[in-house]
Amino acid sequence: MARPHPSQVDPAADAAALLRRLGFATLVLAVPLTAMVARRAVVVLAPIGIALLVIAALLDGDHDGLRPDLTRVLRSIGGLAGALLVTWMVLSLAWTPFRATAAERAFNVAATLAMVLAGYLAMPGRMRSANLYLAPIGAGAAAIAAIGLALSEAAIGRSVDEDGSGLERGVIVLVLVLWPALAWLRSRGRDLEALALAVAVVGAAFLVPVSLPLVGLAAGGLAFAVTAISPGLGVRITALAVAATVALAPLVPFILRPVAALALRPNNPLLASLSVWRRVVADDPLRLVTGRGFEAASRGRLSGLVRPNAPTGLPFEIWYDLGLVGALAAAVLLYVAIRAAGRAHAGLVPGAMAAFATGFALACAGVPTTQMWWFTTILIVALAFVAVDRGQFRTSRPKAAFSLPRR
Repeated sequence: MARPHPSQVDPAADAAALLRRLGFATLVLAVPLTAMVARRAVVVLAPIGIALLVIAALLDGDHDGLRPDLTRVLRSIGGLAGALLVTWMVLSLAWTPFRATAAERAFNVAATLAMVLAGYLAMPGRMRSANLYLAPIGAGAAAIAAIGLALSEAAIGRSVDEDGSGLERGVIVLVLVLWPALAWLRSRGRDLEALALAVAVVGAAFLVPVSLPLVGLAAGGLAFAVTAISPGLGVRITALAVAATVALAPLVPFILRPVAALALRPNNPLLASLSVWRRVVADDPLRLVTGRGFEAASRGRLSGLVRPNAPTGLPFEIWYDLGLVGALAAAVLLYVAIRAAGRAHAGLVPGAMAAFATGFALACAGVPTTQMWWFTTILIVALAFVAVDRGQFRTSRPKAAFSLPRR
């Protein structure tokens, strides 16, 4: 009688599984937790986590294939718009007034994009549930840490961070990583755990003495609610609102300034900001097309080239830096990305729209979008959603069939 062969042990596959879990844990557990106490945690840990994912893919080959995925991404409309945006950013180094610092920042952006693209290509076709549960664990642990730090800072009457921005930055990271974690819990039917996680994150945002995290959560919560009620409507509204805000930003001061003048006092800072924006648009139409060069807005504010009361946020800065070409490329990229996210697994779409709305609201509210911690966090959230989407391959557990023996 032939004996069944024992299952063969594959050391490479076991090592790859371990490295993949460590890499994913670094991105979704270690990054949000350490961001509360370390200013450079995101930019230091993200390359480590992605490197572990790439090594795991090379060990077991459990990915969709590098060349087909890369070709499909680059040939899509969103890929072409993204390539145009990066190309125009590099070309603008020729006329930016801060060429050295802008070139360094552009190199860092390109390197981060290449790194995250490698992480996307190394993502397995099927992601294990045990790995994906690390996302809500990481978000929950970060929320508890943020609450503890905020209460301790309030108790001693000062901020642990020298300039007061450390905890704020950590909570901004937290409100972004909340959405893939929430999407995963809802896709597994764990609604109570998802509600508890959301409450913890909202509590952490309330305790931080700045309003940016709450602004992001409010925008994300609204997008989540609309998309949960009507997925198609939520996706369309989010995509159109984001793309139109970027593409039509120069019209904002001409539309809002007369309305704000009737409702606000003459010395209101908002009126002064809108007046500066209107002069920037009207005084140099050529620069409205080409832009003033990458990093011109952020560096110019420090050097006096841009007035201190000029607007902050993505719509103004992308038009000021990259002009019509860069702004339209960014608008197309965002529109296509949001519509593509709307075609994901149905249970993940509300969380994806909430993530887009949160990130865009924070970018418009003044988060420095060219700083590497922000840019890297956005890309980590995108990778987390890819992983969660690839964890939806099993929808129901097979039922065991029982039969009684015949007599």
